[in-house]
Amino acid sequence: MNNTVITKDLANRKLNVTRQFNAPLEKVWKAWTDKDLLDKWWAPKPWKAETKTLDFTAGGLWLYAMQGPDGTKMWSRVDIKTVVPQSSFSTACAFSDEDGTIDQNFPKMYWDVKFEGLGQITKVYVELSFDTDAAMQKIIEMGFEGGFTMDLNNLEELLETY
Repeated sequence: MNNTVITKDLANRKLNVTRQFNAPLEKVWKAWTDKDLLDKWWAPKPWKAETKTLDFTAGGLWLYAMQGPDGTKMWSRVDIKTVVPQSSFSTACAFSDEDGTIDQNFPKMYWDVKFEGLGQITKVYVELSFDTDAAMQKIIEMGFEGGFTMDLNNLEELLETY
């Protein structure tokens, strides 16, 4: 299994994540940008993702819930800022309600995701940035590192089967 590497850049309020997948770029890109595939890997088990809407274009929106085994739903809104197909995308993410209204009790995160295809291997680089030190610390305390590592493990399993 490929390892997820997460480094903290506290001075710049950033988390950097790298992960390699044994799959071609086109397949990995599709898994990050197709709602049916996203729903299969985005939440750490036993949770699952459920997309309400996804418009994966610059200016578009992804509104989804992570649903727990007890039926609890945690909604998130992802505003898609830029998209360079099969190369990169950037987003602003926030917890929200099911209508996409942002929950101000939680910090926003800014994602910059880059893809590098190397034949049958694809490397993904994720840079998350935050407005404040407290925002970054809260996301870390909420279990981001373990949760996102589980997500990426789910993605690796999915890439082997579709």
